[in-house]
Amino acid sequence: MTAINQVKLTKEGFEALKQELAVLVDEKRPKIVERLSFARQQGDLTENSDYTNAKEELEFLDGRISELEGVLKTATIVNGSPKTSEGVSVGTTVTLKVNGDKHIYEIVGEWEADPVNKKISHQSPLGQALVGKKVGERVQVEAPAGKVIYEILAIE
Repeated sequence: MTAINQVKLTKEGFEALKQELAVLVDEKRPKIVERLSFARQQGDLTENSDYTNAKEELEFLDGRISELEGVLKTATIVNGSPKTSEGVSVGTTVTLKVNGDKHIYEIVGEWEADPVNKKISHQSPLGQALVGKKVGERVQVEAPAGKVIYEILAIE
């Protein structure tokens, strides 16, 4: 039996996944089960596309529910305000300087990553380079356009 990987989540990320699971279990799944039951009553299942679609949708939804349950069972909630003396970690907000511009990123668990909203995973290339680093340090990250150097200006 393989070891279960522990997933790191911020409290906000944990709550968001819990909420998604509740919506899937309490709202979406019962509707699909009802649709499947109705489609089953329509007769010949071999030519019933609504039955086939509902069945596939239910299988997909059950897979997502199972996945979320597994993540929530193994999740470790990280404190959102670690000591800045420990450096960058999951739950910290980092102000970086790159090419003369300032950028602020929140370091989050891989299930919470949302680069568009400046939430980067601690397992992303930039996240991995930053974890454990302190204010004033520089990190170099390989990007499609070449190597990019980031300077850590602040950690909150």
